[in-house]
Amino acid sequence: MTLRVLGIDPGLTRCGVGVVDVAPDRSATLVHVGVIRSPIDADPGDRLATIARGIRAVLDAHSPDVAAVERVFAQHNVASVMGTAQVSGIALMLAAERGLPTATHTPSEVKAAITGYGSADKAQVQHMVARVLRLAELPKPADAADALAIALCHAWRRGPVSSGPSPSGTTPAQRAWAEAEKKSRVARTKLRNSR
Repeated sequence: MTLRVLGIDPGLTRCGVGVVDVAPDRSATLVHVGVIRSPIDADPGDRLATIARGIRAVLDAHSPDVAAVERVFAQHNVASVMGTAQVSGIALMLAAERGLPTATHTPSEVKAAITGYGSADKAQVQHMVARVLRLAELPKPADAADALAIALCHAWRRGPVSSGPSPSGTTPAQRAWAEAEKKSRVARTKLRNSR
């Protein structure tokens, strides 16, 4: 059974949204990609409302089965991370209101899933997303490519939908993602135990 995943790259100025259909053999097809923009000179509440309207429109138009959002991580720019966190919360809430399962993935998990390398740059992610989805052109801007990468990462993380392929049937990028996720779990466990 095909899984339809909405991927969201949260941002207050540019919020990337991508929808993909992923088959049991892990092949994927592009359904929708875009960027929801909000004017930087607008009131923060109005900006969040603009992003929320855009996400609702994508949910209405494409009826995904699940939503995945990039997990907010610490940055030096506190204002930037706050806006990203606010948009992330709105995206998760809108999906949950519709009864959709939600998940978050770190940037390094997503990069490892798509490229096989957790520190890949944006250009590498764009190229691999285009390759996986068999696109004639690179998805632009980078926020749009990131949203598609998040959706693919989530779908692949779930493993094969059917009992067909064995773990050895995974791609190198998918194996690298699994390794990155394992390291992340170990690091989180160590952090919890050290408190």
